[in-house]
Amino acid sequence: MLPPAITLASANANKSREFETLLSGVRVEPMPAGFKLPEETGHSFYENARLKAMAVREQFIARASAFDGKVPWVMADDSGIEVTALAGAPGIYSSRYAGENATDVDNVNKLLKALAGKEDRHARFVCEIVAISPGGEQLHATGALEGSIAAEPRGGFGFGYDPVFVPEGYSLTVSQLSADEKNRISHRARAALDLLEQLRGGKSS
Repeated sequence: MLPPAITLASANANKSREFETLLSGVRVEPMPAGFKLPEETGHSFYENARLKAMAVREQFIARASAFDGKVPWVMADDSGIEVTALAGAPGIYSSRYAGENATDVDNVNKLLKALAGKEDRHARFVCEIVAISPGGEQLHATGALEGSIAAEPRGGFGFGYDPVFVPEGYSLTVSQLSADEKNRISHRARAALDLLEQLRGGKSS
């Protein structure tokens, strides 16, 4: 049985709406104002997602009286890009590959420079989701999109590494795909589908 709603460990309303679209039938709400996310000190996407989900759940428990004593379903995700020729880098450091205050362009330029002269351009986008039920049961969902790194950025849509990532079976970068096509094949969509199947499988409480 699907839970009617789930709280995303993020204050980003756009991200909540994206997951609500992907988790068809489940209302996804951003975490309440005043909630804080922990430092991402994990050594994997899974560990960082779990850290965020646990932190938001603990804040609901600590403030139970403000929420009628109820602890909702909570979910968190962590994602990034892994490049084979770079031993899996940038990995969990994808958003800050070129430094803590790096822009998407900075990160892409550093990646292209690191791959200069390398024949192996294989890469994959990875997304890990951790969802925790009101009773404390944890679900772990994963999604990946295989592909390769283009020689230079192409396309005006998307963000992050989208301009240089060519999905397997495509000739266009993610930035050149329509939003609908991207959402259909993305690592985040695949992880959300995995979670949805687990929720429908009777693991909700």
